[in-house]
Amino acid sequence: MATTRPRRKRAPWRDRQGRFSWFKTTALAGCVAPGALVAFWLATNDLGSRPTKAALLWIGLWTVRFLMIALAVTPAAQAFDWPKLALLRRMVGVTACVYGLTHLSLYVVDENFRVGLVASEILHRFYLTIGFVALVGLVALAVTSTDAMVRRMGRGWKRLHRFAYPIGVLALLHYCIQSKANVGGAVFLAGLFVWLMAWRALPVPWRRSLLVYPALAVVAAFATAWIEFAWYAVATGIDPWRVLAANETLRFGLRPAHWVGVVTLGIAVLVLGRRLLSRVRGVPRRVAVPVGTGRE
Repeated sequence: MATTRPRRKRAPWRDRQGRFSWFKTTALAGCVAPGALVAFWLATNDLGSRPTKAALLWIGLWTVRFLMIALAVTPAAQAFDWPKLALLRRMVGVTACVYGLTHLSLYVVDENFRVGLVASEILHRFYLTIGFVALVGLVALAVTSTDAMVRRMGRGWKRLHRFAYPIGVLALLHYCIQSKANVGGAVFLAGLFVWLMAWRALPVPWRRSLLVYPALAVVAAFATAWIEFAWYAVATGIDPWRVLAANETLRFGLRPAHWVGVVTLGIAVLVLGRRLLSRVRGVPRRVAVPVGTGRE
C-alpha cells in the first residue's frame, strides 16, 4: 500500500493532490485521439497502398503539432489568466516525445526492420539527421520532466528545458524538408512558432498589455510570408516572388501567412474578451504560473 498512493497520484488523469481531474482526463483523451485514429485507419485498411508510410507521416505531423502545443501552454496560461492550464505542459510535452518515438518506430517498420539501413539513412540524409537530433532532445526533456528530476537538477532543469526552443526549430525544418514543395502546413506551424518565441522575448510587463497581441499577430503573419519566401528561394526552383505576391490577394485562397494572421488575431480577440469579462465580474488577475511542470 505504501507505493500505491504515490503511483495513483502520478497518474496523468489526476491532479497534483491525487484527485481525479476531468480537466486532465479530457486533455489526455485529446493527446491519445490522433494516435488512436491512425491505429483505427491501419486496422481498417484506410491508409492506401502504403499504410505504414502514411501512418508514420501522420504520427510525425502530430509530433510537431504536440510540440507546438506544449510550447503554447505557458503563453496561453498567462494571456488568458488561466494558471491551471500550466498543469498540462508536462502531459503534452511527453505526448510529443511518445509520438516522436512512434514515428521513428514506424520508419523502422516501413524499412522492413533493417535497422542498419535506418541508421545509415539517418546519418547520411540531412532531414533525417535533424529529425533524429530533435527526437533525442525530446527524449531528454521527457525523461527529466518528473518532479524528482526538477528538484534534483535545480537551476539546471530550466536551462535544459530551454532546449525545447531549438528542438522546435529542428522539428519544423525536418517537417519542411520532408514536405518538399508543399510546405503550407509546415510554414503555418513555423509562423505560430514565431508568435510563441516573440511572446517569450517580450518583457514580462509587456505581456499584460492588450496592444501587444494585435502587434504580435502582425509580426507573426509577416514573418510567415517571409519564411515561405525564403523556403522557395533556397530549397526549390519555384519563383519566390510569385509566392510572396500570392499573399496580396485571396483569389487563390488563404495562404499560410493569412491563416497565421487569422489565428493570432483570434487570440488577440479572445484575450480582450477574457480581460473584459474579468473586469465585469470584478475578478483579480492571477498571473502566476506553476513552475516545474514542463516546458515554459
